[in-house]
Amino acid sequence: MKTIIHRIPVMLTLSLILLFSLTSCSKEENSDTMIETITTKVVSPTEQPSTALPIVAPVVHSKITSTPIPTKIPTVVPTAVPTETPTKSPIAPPKADTAAQDDVSENHMIAIDAGHQTKGNNEKEPIGPGATTTKPKVSSGTKGTTTGVPEYKLNLVIALKVKKELIHRGYEVYMLREKNDVNLSNRERAEMANESGADLFIRIHADGSENSSVNGTSTLYPSKNNPYVSELSHGSYTLSKAIVDAMCERTGAKNRGAIARDDMSGINWCNIPVSIIEMGYMSNKKEDKLMQTAEYQDKIVQGICDGIDDYYN
Repeated sequence: MKTIIHRIPVMLTLSLILLFSLTSCSKEENSDTMIETITTKVVSPTEQPSTALPIVAPVVHSKITSTPIPTKIPTVVPTAVPTETPTKSPIAPPKADTAAQDDVSENHMIAIDAGHQTKGNNEKEPIGPGATTTKPKVSSGTKGTTTGVPEYKLNLVIALKVKKELIHRGYEVYMLREKNDVNLSNRERAEMANESGADLFIRIHADGSENSSVNGTSTLYPSKNNPYVSELSHGSYTLSKAIVDAMCERTGAKNRGAIARDDMSGINWCNIPVSIIEMGYMSNKKEDKLMQTAEYQDKIVQGICDGIDDYYN
């Protein structure tokens, strides 16, 4: 009996040990089962390596298509996106130069005759086309009763100054003579002007009278009844009137006006508007002296050129 009592603790102890061992085995078996289960859910069942560690697959939310990936990526040219161009007002053409528009001298040629010459020519020539009346071809002109200066010299001085001023204003100029020692008849001078291509013909002269008190400036033109060049009367009058008015405005000389004359061969052979300019009287002491001064000559020149401008305007 005593022996049985002594064995009870031993048996109890062994029972506890056995129970503890069984419990531990059960926990390990359950743990292995859980690991195997997790591994089976993650790794593909067909290609699970015996030693592979568990692989956690990433969660992909986009849809995967079956289109094959091209071996060469094509070049994509971006299409330009058109932008809206703001509407612009039409650009106004540049304004024309008003000074050039108003330049009446453009493309106009003026023929200038310095009247007379060193020696006159008393041979006769018809006064006009088909005329039976004749006149000396050309004279040497008058001269200053006070200064003694010959008219032909004064005429050339003024003519050359008019040429310079007209060129300065943009005109073309044709000079019939630029020296005094020439031999040109009045008919020849008119024909030279006709053939020059000039638009106008001005003939520069000075006047003379037996009455020394006579003074003033005038211009001569063909009348509307001229038997040779009546068709030039209107244009020649307009030119003559413009010149005499402008000259007297510049010089202050007495305005004797535009006077019709049909006996001048230097007019009657013309084909273009013509004016004979009588600057002043060389037989008048005051005007004779004035016409030899540079200041008064410049006024005469400006007046002649102003008159030509006025004619075209």
